[in-house]
Amino acid sequence: MNEHEHACPTTNANGNSDEAPRRRSPAAFVLTFVIMAATWVILSGQFDPFHLSLGVISCLLVSWFSSDLIFANPGDARLTGVWLRFLVYIPWLIWEIVKANVWLMYLVFHPRMMDLIDPHIIKFPSRIKSDMGNVAFGNSITLTPGTITVSIDMKNRYSVHAIDRKSSAGLPGTMEDKVAWTFGED
Repeated sequence: MNEHEHACPTTNANGNSDEAPRRRSPAAFVLTFVIMAATWVILSGQFDPFHLSLGVISCLLVSWFSSDLIFANPGDARLTGVWLRFLVYIPWLIWEIVKANVWLMYLVFHPRMMDLIDPHIIKFPSRIKSDMGNVAFGNSITLTPGTITVSIDMKNRYSVHAIDRKSSAGLPGTMEDKVAWTFGED
């Protein structure tokens, strides 16, 4: 058998997959629920029993269906470290978003705005290998005003639209380093 035969599930004569179903991890389910519930409470601001019960039910359902998507390798011992490093990454990302907002405000109110804006697409490879790392990096780029991740291909090559040269000057740079550190890929 070659490597592609191991990666693809086979089907038997009845048309059913021979691949064993992936077992859900209770730890991944609980962690997904906690993250979603905390996010829901913070964003909703509703603390009455009716809304809290709807939030819990929604978070339970979504956690059940998505915990194995978010935590693809539940037995991974690095899971706790990744989430702790992610909590360190969030304030740094928020600060980058604030700085980018100030820069865009400067561009918008500058008398020569049309001369300063130089929309373009940059392409670069990334050393980040994990799916979650690539999702976090792509979303971090998009969350930072002035840049939007247009695409990420299967070889981790990014296409990013930037509003001006300054907005794209730091890519991949420090943000890639921080995401790689967060997901243990440094």
